[in-house]
Amino acid sequence: MTARAGAIAMAVVLGLYLVFAVYYAVVLFSTGVPVAIGIGVALLVLPLIGGAFIAAEIVFGIRAERLARTLEAEGGLPDEELPARVSGRVDRGAADAAFPAFRAAVDAAPDDWRGWFRLALAYDAAGDRRRARWATREAIARERQAR
Repeated sequence: MTARAGAIAMAVVLGLYLVFAVYYAVVLFSTGVPVAIGIGVALLVLPLIGGAFIAAEIVFGIRAERLARTLEAEGGLPDEELPARVSGRVDRGAADAAFPAFRAAVDAAPDDWRGWFRLALAYDAAGDRRRARWATREAIARERQAR
């Protein structure tokens, strides 16, 4: 839930920034000075690139959340209770020990999005966010192919 709130807050801040950037870009365009016009163009282009990245992250989050809800409704989420530290984070050693079973499930059925999503959850529990996102993207792609 906090990730969603953070994404919404970033989208609102980006929207506010876009309003000011467009205003200042128009002011810079009206000067007629080539350098000012170049800065005005940058004021318009760079926020749009940032907006595209935020939109891509929001779409990724929505798709991943949909897969999680589907897997939960099917009763397919991992039910292992891994020990947690005082901070609430899963003990990395326990997550690493549970990981091979999830990897073996993906190796056994590489086209099954459920296995990829469970692997993503295992990567996330082990603290490997980069691979967790990669496995989640694989799960999303496999689920879209299956539809």
